[in-house]
Amino acid sequence: MNKVGVIMGSKSDLPIMQQAIDILKGFDIEVEVDIVSAHRTPEKLFDYGKRAHTRGFAVIIAGAGGAAHLPGMIASLSPLPVIGVPIKSSNSIDGWDSVLSILQMPGGVPVATVALNGAKNAGILAAQIIGTSDKCVLDKIIVYKQGLEQMVHESAKDLK
Repeated sequence: MNKVGVIMGSKSDLPIMQQAIDILKGFDIEVEVDIVSAHRTPEKLFDYGKRAHTRGFAVIIAGAGGAAHLPGMIASLSPLPVIGVPIKSSNSIDGWDSVLSILQMPGGVPVATVALNGAKNAGILAAQIIGTSDKCVLDKIIVYKQGLEQMVHESAKDLK
């Protein structure tokens, strides 16, 4: 069960959500991408949320802008961990509406929330969740983090 579902409210969210998709593929984690609108396709949302755990998913990453109900609604329906990506969209209030909508979940319905447009971190977090039970993925995360450290050391050399 190393598959991650990456869903978004509309195709306009794809440029941001692509960051999560790319990170996950870089860790050799299977990704299934779909558009699931909380407001325009509620039946699809309910079906996706209720069946995701039976379809081999380990984690769901849900990106949404504006009112950003998608991550919370999926979390209310699914027993899987959900990571919300607030997206600064054309109809948002500088992205704050999306951030607060995803952050302010009621007790019992958690959504791990990353920064505005932070899909890259959502992908890394999903991989880390999978890495708790998959040593191969964990080893790739360790190498990735070592690469980040090396980049900082290289950057510091340029200052001297």
